[in-house]
Amino acid sequence: MKLDAYDVRILATLQQEGRITKLKLAERIGLSPSPCWERMRRLEQAGIIRGFHADVDAAKVVRITTVFVEVTLSSHRGGDFARFEAAVNARPEIVECWSISGGTDYLLKVVTVDIERYQALIDDLLAADIAIGRYFTYIVTKRVKEAPGAPLETLRQLARGQTTR
Repeated sequence: MKLDAYDVRILATLQQEGRITKLKLAERIGLSPSPCWERMRRLEQAGIIRGFHADVDAAKVVRITTVFVEVTLSSHRGGDFARFEAAVNARPEIVECWSISGGTDYLLKVVTVDIERYQALIDDLLAADIAIGRYFTYIVTKRVKEAPGAPLETLRQLARGQTTR
């Protein structure tokens, strides 16, 4: 699907303000409400807009510990990746999992209540025989920056060879 500047502005605005009214969205991007709404529906139908959710500060609901984990599998057969990924998807504490290149196979983001629960999760994964060869734990001590989504307008400029400064 080819996106134009209006589509990108719609997406960028929705990433920042998911509850914006359709009327305000149309005003913000410079379209009338009907064409804006049609574009938004088209973006949803194409799977570019995957959903709308609230940005909840979990630390205000319950005590949390965030941990990043590098995982290297001991074996690299197709079934090993599938078993590992199925195990990761079955654990709600693992909120993100990225397959990465380099000396590590996966990068996980784990959100749990404390280090003991994190270690119990790791112990369960190790006992599950899902080909974990080694893992490295990085405990988050402070969130420095976290932005919703991707900087779409900046990325679009960079893709066109334009500078962003």
